[in-house]
Amino acid sequence: MSGKPSAVIDTRVIYCGDNLEQLRKLPEACVDLIYIDPPFNSNRNYEVFWGETKEKRSFEDRHESTRAYIDYMRPRCEQLARVLKKTGSFYYHCDWHASHYVKVMLDGIFGENNFINEIVWKRSTSHNDAKQGSKHFGRLHDVLFLYCGGSNEYTWNTQYVPLDESYIASHYTNTDADGRRFRWDNLTGPGGAAKGNPLYEVLGVKKHWRYTNKKMEQLVADGIVAIPPKGSVPALKRYLDASKGLPVGSVWDDIFPVNSQAKEALGYPTQKPLPLLERVLLTSSNENDIVLDAFCGCGTAIVAAQKLKRQWIGIDISPTACRVMAKRLKDKKVCALPENEDLWAIGRGFIVRDLPWTEKKLRELPPFEFENWAVIALGGRKNKAQVGDKGIDGRIFPVSALDNVRVAEASELALEERFYAMQVKQKDKAGRPDIDAFETAMRRAKCEKGFFVSFDYSSDALREIDRFFREEHRIIVPLTVGEILDEEIAKKLA
Repeated sequence: MSGKPSAVIDTRVIYCGDNLEQLRKLPEACVDLIYIDPPFNSNRNYEVFWGETKEKRSFEDRHESTRAYIDYMRPRCEQLARVLKKTGSFYYHCDWHASHYVKVMLDGIFGENNFINEIVWKRSTSHNDAKQGSKHFGRLHDVLFLYCGGSNEYTWNTQYVPLDESYIASHYTNTDADGRRFRWDNLTGPGGAAKGNPLYEVLGVKKHWRYTNKKMEQLVADGIVAIPPKGSVPALKRYLDASKGLPVGSVWDDIFPVNSQAKEALGYPTQKPLPLLERVLLTSSNENDIVLDAFCGCGTAIVAAQKLKRQWIGIDISPTACRVMAKRLKDKKVCALPENEDLWAIGRGFIVRDLPWTEKKLRELPPFEFENWAVIALGGRKNKAQVGDKGIDGRIFPVSALDNVRVAEASELALEERFYAMQVKQKDKAGRPDIDAFETAMRRAKCEKGFFVSFDYSSDALREIDRFFREEHRIIVPLTVGEILDEEIAKKLA
């Protein structure tokens, strides 16, 4: 690909930041296809390992209530509807937790008449959430809601899946002189004259046919139309080797989820398989169309767009996710696309914009903004209250959060959960008193592990961290801002 498909919009760009802010900067009706896989309203938490760096992060899609989730998504979907072309398509990927509320919201934004399909993706087989003693059916699928931008001329390229072996055995029961398997197909025009089907005679049989007389004569001459041995009405030979397969329906059970053994697996907990996104893009876009994913995650939609020669725009609030996306795109075994401003300017590379930060910039931030940056950088969840946090600035929820649970305090979510505490100090050197205060907070919260972020640490502070572990068997991981920016954090979190 070279050049730009639009004079008013940059493509092959990953934006790091809040997608609502970035979407508002885009002009109206500038995107051909939008796919989003936003955080589900599922109260699930993950602790994940990012790719080859083994950088342990926490990933969450926690929202306090369905209303909060919808309130969060509505302005973003309104902006997505604004930037979608009339001839474009919009896919919203979600699961059972809030799908019915999402559908109502999308009907109000995109219009009920622009709803095309509810697609069911069977993402699991035997591994589901119906365990022994559960009183519900196993939840095996996700849902993709598909809307068009308002025009009946939206892009649609029918995709096909191979014919099932049992279907082939039961239907393609005939073989011609060349050994080609075929089945007989009806040629009469449904609805007769009322549907505009022409009336004429073929091989001595006069009926309303689905093809014109001229085309039928050619099919007869080619030996493709004949009277079956056990029939009396001309029929069409449908050859197996000429079949495209079956058109893809609204239930997708032929695409397997990404598991830990998959070659494309990055350790991202909600990573979607590349074939899933390729089907979406092949169906609803053409080469050089502009594809937007406003919740990129690890960038599967972006990789699919690059491989299929589409233009693309990605947005994600996580700096780590943006770095993972960039690494995938640069990987010689994936896209081999260089991250280079000069090459991007001539259509031969990509760029990442607004990726934070420098130590100098971080030192200049107001304290609460610095805290927020540090918590997000570690993949934690920020406190709502910026005062009265009892010495804990954020929380990281590990995979094992359901084990060894405790009752949450009044200031926490009203459910049993286990977390790792976080403390952030915008100091040149955090000292012994800072560590002492954090130790007290960890004891009070019954945390066996915590993370401390500062620009550096005094020797007294590091000695106290060591003593805390030896005597109380609680772990404090001291992280410097430089380690986070340089991704050296992986060595301490792995």
